[in-house]
Amino acid sequence: MTHARGLSMRELLARGDRSFSFEFFPPKDEAGEQQLWQAITELEPYDPTFVSVTYGAGGTTRDRTVAITARIARETGMLPVAHLTCVGHTTGEIEAILDDLDTAGVRHIMALRGDPPGGPGTPWTPTDGGLTYASELVALIRRRADMRIGVAAFPEGHVDAADLDQDARVLKAKYDAGAEFAVTEMVLRASDYVALVERARAVGADLPIIPGIMPILNLRSMERMVELSRRQLPDEVRERLTPHADDPARLRAEGIAIATELCEALLDAGAPGLHFYTLNRSKATREIFDNLRITV
Repeated sequence: MTHARGLSMRELLARGDRSFSFEFFPPKDEAGEQQLWQAITELEPYDPTFVSVTYGAGGTTRDRTVAITARIARETGMLPVAHLTCVGHTTGEIEAILDDLDTAGVRHIMALRGDPPGGPGTPWTPTDGGLTYASELVALIRRRADMRIGVAAFPEGHVDAADLDQDARVLKAKYDAGAEFAVTEMVLRASDYVALVERARAVGADLPIIPGIMPILNLRSMERMVELSRRQLPDEVRERLTPHADDPARLRAEGIAIATELCEALLDAGAPGLHFYTLNRSKATREIFDNLRITV
C-alpha cells in the first residue's frame, strides 16, 4: 500500500533495470552553492532513484539541509532523502526538524547516530535529553512522522563495534525499529559488501543494502579518510595507485578505472543499486557512468 510518504525504497529499487543514487552536502558559501546546483543539474538527467543531502556535525547544517532537500523536492524531478543525526539535539529538537522536513515535502530520511561531538576517533557522548543510538532515532521517526527511513551500514564493521557479529546485530536493531533500507559507507572491496549482506541476512535484517562508491582521485586524501574509520586501502588498490602518486592526472584516471571495476563487481554480486558520494561534483561520477556505458 502506498501512503503519502510514497513508495518504499525496496519498491523504488525494483522499478526498471538499474538504480543509482547520489549524495551531496550543504555548501558553506555562495560559490559552493553554485557548484552544488551545477552538479545536481548535470546528474539529474541520469534519473537517480534518489539523492541524499548530509547533515553537519552537531546540527551545524540543519537549516541548509532542510532548505536543499526542500528545493530538490520543489524544483526537480528527483526524490530527496534528508540525513538526520542524533548529535547535538534533544528529542524535542529532532521532532521539530522532522516537522520542518514534513512541511517541506520530504518523505524519506537517513537516520544516523552521527560522529562523536569531538570528531571521529573521540568517545561518543549522547546529548542530554537526546538519543544514544541510531535505532532510537529510527523508532522516534516512526512514531512521529509518516516517513520512509534509511540507515547506515558498514562493510568492514562500524569503528565502535566490538566485532562484525555485533555490528550485524546493530543493523538488525535498526531494521527492527523500522528501517526500510541501508546505504553503506564507502566500499573498498566487493567481497566486503557481499560479506556484509550475508551477515545481515543471517541475523534477519532483510532490507535492501546499497553500496556506497567514492572514486579515489587523491591518494593522500583517501588514505586519511580511510584511516578515520580505522580501515586500510586494499593492497591491490594501493599497488595500482602508488606508481602515479606524483602524476595527478594518471592517478585520477586509475582511480576512475578502479571505481568502475568495483561498480561492475558489486552489480554482478547482486547489489540493488549504487550510491555515489559526489562531494558536490559530477565529473567523476559521469566518467564512471561512461565506462559502465550508462547514458541519460
